[in-house]
Amino acid sequence: MSSTTGGGGREGSLEAPTRHPINWRDRAFYDQAAIERELHRVFDICHGCRRCFSLCQSFPILFDAIDASPTLELDGVDKGVYWRVVENCYLCDMCYMTKCPYVPPHPWNVDFPHLMLRAKAVRARRGQLKLAERMLSSTEAVGRIAGIPVVAGLVNAANRNGVARKLLDKALGVDARAPLPKYYSSTARRRLKRSLRRDLPPRPGAGSRGQVVLFTTCYGNRNEPQLAQDLAAVFEHNGIAVVLAARERCCGMPKLELGDLESVARFKEDNIPQLLKLVDAGYDIVAPIPSCVLMFKKELPLMFAGDAPVQRVAEHMFDPFEYLMLRHKAGLLRTDFKAPLGKVSYHVPCHLRVQNIGLKTRDVLRLVPDTTVEVIERCSGHNGTYGIKSRFRDASMKIGGPVFQRVDNSGADYYSSDCPMAGHQIESGLASKAAPTHPLALLRIAYGI
Repeated sequence: MSSTTGGGGREGSLEAPTRHPINWRDRAFYDQAAIERELHRVFDICHGCRRCFSLCQSFPILFDAIDASPTLELDGVDKGVYWRVVENCYLCDMCYMTKCPYVPPHPWNVDFPHLMLRAKAVRARRGQLKLAERMLSSTEAVGRIAGIPVVAGLVNAANRNGVARKLLDKALGVDARAPLPKYYSSTARRRLKRSLRRDLPPRPGAGSRGQVVLFTTCYGNRNEPQLAQDLAAVFEHNGIAVVLAARERCCGMPKLELGDLESVARFKEDNIPQLLKLVDAGYDIVAPIPSCVLMFKKELPLMFAGDAPVQRVAEHMFDPFEYLMLRHKAGLLRTDFKAPLGKVSYHVPCHLRVQNIGLKTRDVLRLVPDTTVEVIERCSGHNGTYGIKSRFRDASMKIGGPVFQRVDNSGADYYSSDCPMAGHQIESGLASKAAPTHPLALLRIAYGI
């Protein structure tokens, strides 16, 4: 038996789990021998516990390899398996947040996702990222090209064409069955462009100032601009002023998921000064994509632990429904809803759960009369670019299967997810192929605006 089957962890502790800064600028961070020793240590602990077996493919790959080894222990597993475990981790953080009893401050100090990030960073530092990986994670650059008016039409037509999708699969490993986003030449920022009204004084509110910068995000700007319009409409209906930063870059999450931390740092150097100016002028910040909110709220502060501007921006970054609930608690949210929503099947994305803010979207939707919200707290299987890659597509559909089944069997009037990409992943797995309705769009329906 493994020597790591002892008890402990959060189950026997009243201390909240903590996360250590990511020391990615330390040369020792990239020492492959040290990383493989740490992988061995943590994988041995995982083998002795196995609570995370159902979360993703990383854990079954590890456990199956151990069970098939001559020794039935980790020492009988080829090191190549370690790196298969790494590449199947998409940094959803659910093992850390919901399962592992050995996270810090437990003395075993297990942070599986950040260990996977460190291993991914070694691959990136050594130039081992494939061209397809680099292209698929360059959401800003791809969106800028695909958003050119004539090009957008061609890209959207190709994404619907079976022959073109097979060519895309062969060239970039994008599965022909996976849903791909539409591109718009009329971006959210273009639709919502306005002068920054810096003369507005901060407004009252428990934890919110009543005026926000909308960080539209790559996806919200180019792929679903209606999402930003819905957010602006709901916020302005509630007397919350909405402005745009002079410019914005990718939040960096797609590059983080590859371990390309240098690219993350470059995006941070552009975004943080822009957002800090607006925070100092009395604004809070909201973004319609949970992963982008998480990036500013949690990941950048861990990557740049001593950077005061990063920490200040993080303090003023909010999920839209988190912000609306703060306004409601202060008695400032309008509840003059015009239309009920009936039954809503609501999927909670992993990167929203990791923010540890509670089920704020559910709480806001429940304020609508004659509305019930059925919550699904399981991974959809989309997970950044994981769910669209040919080599992972079947695994992603298996991971999302329980979610698809819950939605199919719900009999709901609407199904919804804060992550629009997760919403379309669910759509691809439904028998009905019915389209999702984003929670912000549901609020517009309820308000009648």
